[in-house]
Amino acid sequence: MSRSAEPAERVRSIAAPIFALVIAAVLVATAVSFVVTFRGPPPRDPPHALDDIAHALRTGAAPEGPGPHTAVTQSAAAPQPGRGQRADGRAAQRIAADLGVPASAVRAYAGPPSGPGGMFVDDFTFAVRHGDGWRIAAVPRAPLLKHWHWISLSAMLLAILILAWPAWALARAISRPLGQLAAAADAARVGEALPPLPTRGSREVRKLAASVATMHARLAGHAEGRTAMLGAIAHDLGTPLSRLSFWVEQLPEAARTRASADIDEMRAMIRGALAFARDETGPHESVRVDLGSLLDSLADDMQVAGAPVTLTPGERAVVRGDPVALRRLFANLVDNAVRYGEAATIGWRIDGARVAVTVEDRGPGIDPAQVERLFEPFVRGDPSRNRATGGTGLGLAIVRTIAARHGGTAMLANGASGAGGARATVTLPLAE
Repeated sequence: MSRSAEPAERVRSIAAPIFALVIAAVLVATAVSFVVTFRGPPPRDPPHALDDIAHALRTGAAPEGPGPHTAVTQSAAAPQPGRGQRADGRAAQRIAADLGVPASAVRAYAGPPSGPGGMFVDDFTFAVRHGDGWRIAAVPRAPLLKHWHWISLSAMLLAILILAWPAWALARAISRPLGQLAAAADAARVGEALPPLPTRGSREVRKLAASVATMHARLAGHAEGRTAMLGAIAHDLGTPLSRLSFWVEQLPEAARTRASADIDEMRAMIRGALAFARDETGPHESVRVDLGSLLDSLADDMQVAGAPVTLTPGERAVVRGDPVALRRLFANLVDNAVRYGEAATIGWRIDGARVAVTVEDRGPGIDPAQVERLFEPFVRGDPSRNRATGGTGLGLAIVRTIAARHGGTAMLANGASGAGGARATVTLPLAE
């Protein structure tokens, strides 16, 4: 039996491995801390008394005992203070008195802070004139990290490395199915099969996958119900519209013309609403489509019909999708450009793994604040509902729906600065 078929109560919760990893991390960190603390840091370097330093300068032998080694050397030149050291006149006088030499024959440099009562730990340089040169007793500055510090840091790094692998494995086990769920939910479209959902993983991931599948089925059912309702409404409206058409024929010519136009507009709205609903829920073809050929054919057909449409060819671009739906998408954009902008110019360019198709017009442009509203159903670019411009307000909604179903986007913007007009841009992924 596969794991996907295991009963829910036997599938382990995601909380169990997280809890185990936290406990393991605490135990390992505690063990490392205990070992490092048990070994303990080395004893602190004992300070050097001035008497010991004076003895080293008198005899030329370094003081014995633990602590930093005092180097006693001979130099022809007087020593100079090291970085961070400063002259210590009081220590120089005490050394001179102890050695029985004038203070001018002694040099004393020490880095702060020195120990209490004339005690020095490290970072000091004392010298006394000896013959033709100088006898120097010095201890360099202790490094910031000593050997014991490196041992402690190495132990902590080892603990981190030991815990890194199970932590990464757990993080991947959590994030991988969640990423698959996110990708499937993003790719889900009404009217299409739900992409594969993860069937392995923790109890929470499986419940989430089942909830996503249920949600998709519920949305698909709502969309199908809406389409059926619109179909029924359109069917029921057909009879009264036919009767109205019959009675309209008996009106005077002027009134008959206006009434017939109203009836035609109602029928166009019904057809548009049905097409919009069916485009969302109906089955769709998916084949390789030469976008350039599709746009060239569309431009030719509209030019034959007398529409001012210009095509600027680009590189060969092949996409995967429904050619009928894609033609409807670009036909809507061109129709809008001709209706509201007097003319349409079609072009495309390839940008990486996507192709961007633009449809530009020579109209007054659009209000940037209203761009997103124009993609909503039944919202028209001409708010006056002027019959001269026509349209039902579904063209751009259909454009965005078809673009999204093909993994693309649809945007509206004004043309280049100073050029005027509006520009519609549709991006689609290229076929692999």
